[in-house]
Amino acid sequence: MSEPDVFAALANPTRRELLRLLLEQGEQPVQRLADHFDMRRPSLSEHLRALKDAGLVGERPVGRQRLYSLRPEPLREVADWLGPYERLWRGRLSALGDVLDELPDE
Repeated sequence: MSEPDVFAALANPTRRELLRLLLEQGEQPVQRLADHFDMRRPSLSEHLRALKDAGLVGERPVGRQRLYSLRPEPLREVADWLGPYERLWRGRLSALGDVLDELPDE
């Protein structure tokens, strides 16, 4: 897994929604995940494969089904990478707030 793989996986709204479902509802079979989307199951499986290749989901076989679960570790790496940018924007927004506070009320 590399950062570009994770960012490419996260760029797609369907994949972000899959991660949200796995976060909120835990491990699920592909059919239960597919019920949330208006797409054919093979298309959804491609999205799950991209998430798996990026290390964002795990897959385990149970009988004839495959269960998918969230693997949040790569998201921590993304959050760590974004940290300095978040601090930059918080500082700028704070400075903007200070300027707005100094403006006379109308």
